[in-house]
Amino acid sequence: MKKEVPESSGFASRSTRKAVERKKKKRTRSVFVAVVAVMLVCVLGAGYYVFDLQRQFNSKSNSLSLAFSDADQQARPVKDPEDKSMNVLMLGVDHADDDSDGSAALSGAVEQRSDSMMLVHIPEDRSQIYVMSMVRDMYVDIPGHGQNKLNAAVSLGGVPLLMQTVEGMFDTKIDHVAMVDFEGFKELSTALGGVSVENDIPFTANDTDYFYPKGTVALEGDRALRFVRERKSFSNGDYQRVVNQRKFIASAANKLLSSDTLTNPVKLYDIVDTVSPYLTFDEDFDAATLVGLGMQLKNVDTRNMAMFTMPTAGSSVDAQGQSIELASEQAVARIGEALRTDTMAEYLKVNPPESE
Repeated sequence: MKKEVPESSGFASRSTRKAVERKKKKRTRSVFVAVVAVMLVCVLGAGYYVFDLQRQFNSKSNSLSLAFSDADQQARPVKDPEDKSMNVLMLGVDHADDDSDGSAALSGAVEQRSDSMMLVHIPEDRSQIYVMSMVRDMYVDIPGHGQNKLNAAVSLGGVPLLMQTVEGMFDTKIDHVAMVDFEGFKELSTALGGVSVENDIPFTANDTDYFYPKGTVALEGDRALRFVRERKSFSNGDYQRVVNQRKFIASAANKLLSSDTLTNPVKLYDIVDTVSPYLTFDEDFDAATLVGLGMQLKNVDTRNMAMFTMPTAGSSVDAQGQSIELASEQAVARIGEALRTDTMAEYLKVNPPESE
């Protein structure tokens, strides 16, 4: 249930003005949210500079209190208590009209699906952020349901089952989960006054008149939403979609963290107010946690994030004739090892991602 916006946000305070002035001296800002999903950038960027916005974010965003089911805790991979690295599962989802609180994904309602999945690894030394996109059609073992597409886990058992699936695949514990309703991309682009990206492949979004030429394209509102969701127009389908999503995220993050936005507290407040209802987190991943993490990551530059797509073993069809992407056992094993040992930098040196 959404709560009312506080009547007084305290933006005119002297401490706020000083905080903004201090942060203008640094271009490399707290960026965790910027990389994984543009919605989280709003929360982290705004919360980092104007702490009063934490209350606004917590009152508007949604919580997944059952993201980590007690019944499944014993079966989860064990993580060394001394290991301070962090793994976050990010989901871009389509909510049913009556599912504003994310309950469908939690309960496993069939109307809910995940169109975008990213696994974010933050090393213990907080020196970098690694964002790995996973194609939704990757054929994997879903506990209790056999082989199926990765995104089928959400419709079969909600977030808990998807957590089990990803943790089982990499034999690695996931520390947090966050979901972004795709409508939030639309609202954010509008709140920012539009976002520009470099488009590599000209296309017309399926069943629309929206044409995106090669080169710089301006995205706002429904045009932005169609850009990040489109896959049928591309020969490589979901691969190009995740590339386009990351381009949108990077561009929107840079605009959000620009001086024009950060020095405008009213605009920051409006962005958080607009976007927060489209965000859902596990109950331990609140604004204060994001702000603290952002402080730890303050020296990481948004322009130099390690963003890549998880390799697969090629395309095929399942028993029902549906197109699938075969999981690469070698890639799964190597990535799992890198996650468990906090050696993702070394993994990418040996296995550099193909140009996207």
